Amino acid sequence: MEFIFAKKLVQTVKSDYPWFGVDYNMNIYRGCNHGCIYCDSRSSCYQVHDFDTVKAKQDAPIKVENELRNKRKNGVIGLGAMSDPYNYYEKKLKYTKDVLKSINKNQFGVFIITKSDLVIRDIDIFKSISNHSVCNVALTITTYDEELKKEIEPYSPSSSDRFNAIKELSDNGIYTGILMMPILPFINDSIENIENIVKRASEVGANYIYPYFGVTLRDNQKDYYFMNISSKLVKKYKTVYKDSYMCSSLNSKDLKKHFEMLCNKYGILYKMDDIINESKEFIKNKQISLF
Repeated sequence: MEFIFAKKLVQTVKSDYPWFGVDYNMNIYRGCNHGCIYCDSRSSCYQVHDFDTVKAKQDAPIKVENELRNKRKNGVIGLGAMSDPYNYYEKKLKYTKDVLKSINKNQFGVFIITKSDLVIRDIDIFKSISNHSVCNVALTITTYDEELKKEIEPYSPSSSDRFNAIKELSDNGIYTGILMMPILPFINDSIENIENIVKRASEVGANYIYPYFGVTLRDNQKDYYFMNISSKLVKKYKTVYKDSYMCSSLNSKDLKKHFEMLCNKYGILYKMDDIINESKEFIKNKQISLF
């Protein structure tokens, strides 16, 4: 494991879009070893060199503790926007676990994005955070097909392992859902895939599914993506999308309509405002105060 210096780890979010109610962002690792062929973090604008090599930010738990202790305003901290906080090295290093302890100690909330079932290791900390603040754990699931998963997310845990993690989180009272993104044009943008994900999400107790029926592609990210799909598909992308950054599925309208119908059928949220509002209802002390 290589350690790198970072002066500051907790960054204030400056955006008009309410991304899961996040007030601060934090990345305690740089790079990722899941090998997903579509990852936006490969884009040159993020300046992450050797993205497939995971590097930890030196003394991250100590620095986070100091930063949170000196914050004047509490809020929800996002983990996983750039690099998965539950990468392979987290099993032994436990930086994410230690950071979560500081988040809990300093009375902050958390929103986590991951593709790893290792997340269930920290259920006890999530329960503690839920006593005072928002605790929202999202697992990214893009396909129900395990063989396709191996092609587009080769070194990540299986989709079934992720569904099982959602069930365990849900069974323990943790607010949890699915990021169903990206849905790759000509690859996993089928009604069948959407149906299977939503149905299984209902079975394991997911509270929400937040989708994007397409993929973003730019510079380094696009180059890597094109290297890992067939030449036939590359030609199709260049013909249909040319130099567009946002590559929406040609079936996006039908997929969205069918997806929303299924979510309504199974009682699963999919709108951002609804997800943010419901996540607040899972704060235990808030629930107690209502009675």
